[in-house]
Amino acid sequence: MSAPTYFPGYAVPAGTYAAPAPRRTSRRRLVVTWLLAIVVVAAGLVAWSAAISKPPARYACPPECGRPPTGTPVEINPRFTAADGAFSVSHPTPSSAYRITTQPDGVTAQFLAGDGGTMRLFGVPAGNRSAEEIAKAVVSKAFPDTRTAYEIPNAMVGYQPGYGEVADCWPQGANTSYARMRVMVMVAVKDDLALVAAAVGPYHEFGPDFGFGKPSGANLQIALDMGKYVNSFSWRGDPPR
Repeated sequence: MSAPTYFPGYAVPAGTYAAPAPRRTSRRRLVVTWLLAIVVVAAGLVAWSAAISKPPARYACPPECGRPPTGTPVEINPRFTAADGAFSVSHPTPSSAYRITTQPDGVTAQFLAGDGGTMRLFGVPAGNRSAEEIAKAVVSKAFPDTRTAYEIPNAMVGYQPGYGEVADCWPQGANTSYARMRVMVMVAVKDDLALVAAAVGPYHEFGPDFGFGKPSGANLQIALDMGKYVNSFSWRGDPPR
């Protein structure tokens, strides 16, 4: 039998002893402490966010309609820039549906499919004229015998409030018959430069089987494709869109 192993220790008299109970944190106090910590951290984050954030710009639209959504726009169409750099505008891609020609002051897109038609996107000096005066001058110069069908409410060109109207004319054809043609013009003026979006083509009433499928006063097939180019206009110094 091996010898017992002894360890150093302390001898205490025999008897009954009581040790104090360990300190415990109550559940209520623990919850309150955590809640206070969370509130302090959240308040700090809110204050920091408010300090570095700028308030959003507020607009009364119209006439001040702000700017397009932020971010770099995706450009899928070619872009025309005036010879003097005063403005630029997107236009259809040359294809079997469009024949594109450019001039120093704008671009012409001839629609070769469907009903056909022509769209012009161009700029002219305003000469202190209003958008309405310029629109009526454009229509009367190209089609002297038009009859105004209606004015386009809240018309905008290049996100700039302007004026628009739709008119009808009945040019005489080679066979002495008259075909109803629809003319659409939208104009906005900025920095004494008027940007104009105009289209002309055969009148074709929109309905469930033609156009958007919803009631519309456009009644011009090329107008279905015109909208994406109207607000692609930008004057010199405007943000990209």
